[in-house]
Amino acid sequence: MILSGKEILRNVESKNIIIEPFDKKKINPNSYNLSLFNELLVYENNVLDMKIPNPVKKLVIPEEGLLLEPNKLYLGRTNEFTKTEKFVPMLEGRSSTGRLGLFIHVTAGFGDIGFAGYWTLEIFCVQPIVIYPNTEICQIYYHDIHGDYDLYSSGKYQNNVGIQPSLMYKDFEK
Repeated sequence: MILSGKEILRNVESKNIIIEPFDKKKINPNSYNLSLFNELLVYENNVLDMKIPNPVKKLVIPEEGLLLEPNKLYLGRTNEFTKTEKFVPMLEGRSSTGRLGLFIHVTAGFGDIGFAGYWTLEIFCVQPIVIYPNTEICQIYYHDIHGDYDLYSSGKYQNNVGIQPSLMYKDFEK
């Protein structure tokens, strides 16, 4: 079951869901809008390799906006830190961004129960678009979980503070 916006608010108030900073105006009927931090990462190499750390460079999104190029992957992050040990968090782009051809978090919106951190966003556009910092760019929603479960503990992305490029190469180190 997906939590309603009112249920998200109740769980924020009871500390079962942490969203920091929290703004009651960002609650939707069954989700909460998250906003874009003012930095992006882009991979420096044209060919990426799953078995090694791929170098990245940082871009700053100025208040007057930053033009994104089509067919290029940008990694961003939310301004908001989230945590819950009671629900499964899920992330989706907002329909308003999708209708501009700006895709947010297309492949990795499934969160693990117990994840704590900022959400790294996979950002991709189909045509040039100007983006701005602090824009409400995506939404988080929560599912109930039933049965016994373990909290997220891989450590790969837990308690992050910045944008996280892929750490897939660690999977090959096992």
